[in-house]
Order: sequence, then structure tokens, then C-alpha cells
Amino acid sequence: MKHILLSILLFAAFTMNAAPPVDTMTGIFNERIKTVQVLGPDGDIFTPPVVVLGAGDVLDIEFDHLADDRVYLRWRVLRCDANWQPSTIAETEYLDGFNESAIESYDFSRGTTVHYVHYGFQFPNADINPSMSGNYLIQVYPEDNPDDIWFQSRVMISEQSAPISASVTSRTDVDYNDAHQQLSVAVDTERAAVSDPFNDLTVVIQQNGRADNETALRHPLRMSARTAIYEHSRPLIFEAGNEYRRMEVSNVNYPGMRVESVDYYEPYYHFNLMVDEPRAEDGYLFDSTQNGRFTVREYNSSQSQLEADYVVVHFALDSPELPGTMVFLDGDFTSRRFDAESQMRYNASTGRYERAMLLKQGHYNYQYLAVPPGARRGYTAPVEGDKYQTVNEYLIKVYARGTLDRTDRLIGVSRITTQ
Repeated sequence: MKHILLSILLFAAFTMNAAPPVDTMTGIFNERIKTVQVLGPDGDIFTPPVVVLGAGDVLDIEFDHLADDRVYLRWRVLRCDANWQPSTIAETEYLDGFNESAIESYDFSRGTTVHYVHYGFQFPNADINPSMSGNYLIQVYPEDNPDDIWFQSRVMISEQSAPISASVTSRTDVDYNDAHQQLSVAVDTERAAVSDPFNDLTVVIQQNGRADNETALRHPLRMSARTAIYEHSRPLIFEAGNEYRRMEVSNVNYPGMRVESVDYYEPYYHFNLMVDEPRAEDGYLFDSTQNGRFTVREYNSSQSQLEADYVVVHFALDSPELPGTMVFLDGDFTSRRFDAESQMRYNASTGRYERAMLLKQGHYNYQYLAVPPGARRGYTAPVEGDKYQTVNEYLIKVYARGTLDRTDRLIGVSRITTQ
């Protein structure tokens, strides 16, 4: 009995002392920070936030601060493991130089009703230059208060030492050309310095930039020489979803795509979108989308980043209230977070879910996700439906960590799009 009581007390002590997970999701924590974008080389919005170790490539991070004057901002990085929790290794082990850099590039908005300052910086740069592959969280804060994080963004550095091949099919282990898509993945570890590929690898798969339904595999199904084969495993099966919805708010003088009307009530232009309908029971309809991304654009400007205005966009979903379920807007413009900013509120008087958001002029992709009580992930089935024909983009990340290693290396990243 004494041993049992001791075990219970030790377990309780461990549970009480266990640190809660650190919030490392991309997110904005200052209401005046808007339109955070992480752009690939040459400003490519379609490139995942990944640079190759030692290749000289950089990511451009851009954002706006709704203000009349510049503030002095700085940024740093937090290195994370494969689960996006802070690494235990020292900064000197993964950084060449300091872990602090000033944001010196900025400009003021021009001719807009909402004044803002547009900032930009690059990762890596001369001040912060990681020497190790892996996951990195960029954190931006005011110079005089390093503890006040205004926003954070996930980025990655890959060795690209493990070539990845993959395929996607709608003929899955749970259904046949119905509501799911299934991946098969092969990882060539020949050049990746992995001693035990069967136990040292973690394969993480992300669908359309979403963090909520990301899956991980700890062991391959089998090995073929030095190639790890992942197939016929439940984490490789994803709900197919539906094509993202699109809307355009680039012109304040006439309604763009999916816009019903444009009004001005000082100090904002208001874009009333056409009322959306649930698509779960509809047939599949192809549309060429950007899988949740957005592009800043003012229709008559050659410098949209400085001349695009901030407008209030009104979303409405004509749907009966889903009992005990919350509905959220999903897309890069919401940072893929389920929070008060992205949550649709049900209006009993109109019979619709509604949300108004302050967004920069441009083109946007979005969808509606249903989140059950206590869940950390959203589901497309209740509102958007799951159509096996949907064109989805899958990002495959491969991490390596040996028995004696204290951190995860990112040895390969690949992207595949269904046809």
C-alpha cells in the first residue's frame, strides 16, 4: 500500500510540475499589427517558409503597424524541436552571432484612410544567422520591452540531405474516391547521416498550411536499403476538404469578386461579401485557388504594400446554428488560429454566422472550419464538405534525432499537390 501511495504522490507531483506547452503557433498579439507575411525568395508568396542551410536564400518578413509614426522594433529567434516546443540546447550551439536584430526597413502608407507604417526584414541576416537546421520561431517586439511579443511566425531551415518522394491518391484505406486522400512517402537517408532510419526519423505532414490537422509518423512501415517507406498508415489519410473560397477587395469604387456592395462609414470602407452557403451536400466544383493564401493589392497602384487601404470585410454564412460547435474562418489572414478574431458568431435574427474583420485590400482565400468543444482541430465536413477531387497542397517535413542527440535536425522538406 505504501508503494502505491508513493507512486500516486510522485505521479501527482510530476503532473503538477510539468510545464504546459509553449504557444509557438504563428500569431499576432498586438491589435495594431496587421498583414504579417513571410515571403520566399524573390517575394514568392507560394513558397513555404523554408530556407536551405548554407544556400544563401532568405525569407522576407513584412507587416504593418497601424500608427502615424515609426516605433523601434527588434526581432529574435527561438529554436524549436520537431513538435515546435523550445529546444534545450544553448543559443551558441545553433547561432553564429547574436540573437537580436533591429528592424530598420520601414515606410509610411500613402493616400490611405487608415494610416500605417510598413516594416520589413530578412531571415537569416548578418545579425541572426542560424548554423543548424530545424524549426525556428521569429518573435518581434518593441525595443524597450523584449517581453512584449507583438507577433511571431514559424520558419524552417532544412539541410535538404534526404530526398523525399511522395504520391497522393483518393483510393484510400478508409474509402474509395469519396471523402479522403492518402499519401505514400519515401525518404532516402543515404546522405543524411542517420544511423537508425527506422527509429531516428519523424515525418510531419501538413495540409494547405494548416497546423491544426498536421500529422506525424515516428516509424516507417518498412525499409528498402536506406530508404524509409511510409504507407498504409492512418496519419497518412486526410479529409479531402473542398476548394477554398475566394474574394477580392482591391477596389473601393466597385464590388470585386464575391462582393455584394461597398459602403463608406467614417473612417472605413465596408465590403459586404455575398452571403456564403454550406457546400457539404453540393457536388464538387473545381476552382483554381491558392490554398488559403492572400495577396495584397490595390487595383490602381504599383506599390500596393504602401497604398492599399485597410477596409472592413463582412463575412456571412447562411447556415442553421451547429449545436455545441464553433465555426471559424481559416486562411493565412487569420494566422490559422482558432481565436476571437477568426470566430464566426451566430446571429439568431438573421439565421447566419457573421464576422467583420479589418483587412488590407487584396485577394483572399478562406474556408469555414467547424471545431467541436474542447477540440484543437477543425473539420471541413459540416460546412465545406469533403470532396475527393479537391486540389490540396501537402508539405512533408522530415526530422532526424538519434538516441544521443539533444535536438531535431530538419533533413528534408518537399511539397506535393494533388492533380
